[in-house]
Amino acid sequence: MNRLVSLDVFRGATILGMILVNNPGSWSHVYKQLGHAPWHGATFTDVIFPFFLFIVGVAIVYAFSKKIEVNAPKKDLYMKVIRRTLIIFALGIFLNGFPYFNFAEIRIMGVLQRIALCYFFASVIFLTGGIRWQAAWTVILLFVYWGFMALYPVPGIGAGVLEPGKNFAAWFDRFFLEGHMWAVTKTWDPEGLFSTIPAISTTLFGVLTGHWLRSKREPRDIVLGMLLVGNVALLIGAVWGEYFPINKNIWTSSYVVLMTGYALICLAFCYYLIDIKGYKKFTQPFLVYGMNAITVFVLSGIFARLLNIINVTSAGESVPIKAYIYNSVYIPIFGYMIGSLAFAITFVTVMYLLMLILYSKKIFIKI
Repeated sequence: MNRLVSLDVFRGATILGMILVNNPGSWSHVYKQLGHAPWHGATFTDVIFPFFLFIVGVAIVYAFSKKIEVNAPKKDLYMKVIRRTLIIFALGIFLNGFPYFNFAEIRIMGVLQRIALCYFFASVIFLTGGIRWQAAWTVILLFVYWGFMALYPVPGIGAGVLEPGKNFAAWFDRFFLEGHMWAVTKTWDPEGLFSTIPAISTTLFGVLTGHWLRSKREPRDIVLGMLLVGNVALLIGAVWGEYFPINKNIWTSSYVVLMTGYALICLAFCYYLIDIKGYKKFTQPFLVYGMNAITVFVLSGIFARLLNIINVTSAGESVPIKAYIYNSVYIPIFGYMIGSLAFAITFVTVMYLLMLILYSKKIFIKI
């Protein structure tokens, strides 16, 4: 089959959004939809990470199905999975430690680490069984997670508590990652170990979607099917959220289903406009991002960290270069809120120009 351009565009739009929301001029001046929901609920920002994991799942089907069809040795496929998992996880550790690498307190988990683990388990499930096997695991993981979060009595707290730092996922992560969790809280991690279980289901929903996209059905029927299932998922996620609240921080099962619904609808529209109708003139910026997604994410993380640790002298004081630029350029022109967003847009533009150099030279860094 030809390359699914819509998937590359969807990936590019997602990673662009991720970099945008991660790099405001000031965290004190962020529009509500460009920040995560404080706890229960969801904003625009909360759809970005599950979208990326969903895309990883779709890509697994396209990458491995072709190799299976030409009878590539399973051993080689598993080795590729292990190699890619270790590289992505190591990049996440690198970003968490950069530039000081204080391994006594370094955060173990993170965005790239969760991507690595979800990719690993979703790939293994894909390679070891058919669609029914994959669908079964998708559902089982969601209900197993819900069961532990709702029923397991956390020592000193009890069962079913979903408050920050007091739920089963936080207790589990403290047991294994004490001293190596998110620096903002230190008692729980939004990309923790236990909440990676339902995140694997997010990736497996992408795997199931990949099967649907590669099926022999008419393109129109593929789109309609994705829209139908997407809307059903939105309904199920919303209803489930009444019993197990929608929450990105602990990646609740209802959140998985709801975000899958949004992902299906968004990918369906991309697929219809780009791969069926052939509207591709607007896609270039997203392809630039999408064809080197992990590369631009890592580079943006390094660049953002440097902006915060390299100081300049301003009015006799040493301040980070990011704060200096935001305060002296963006606030005078745009004000606090719009200036913070304008800084993020500038950051995204700079990353785009750097990736455009690679794209123009057809350099696509594969991990």
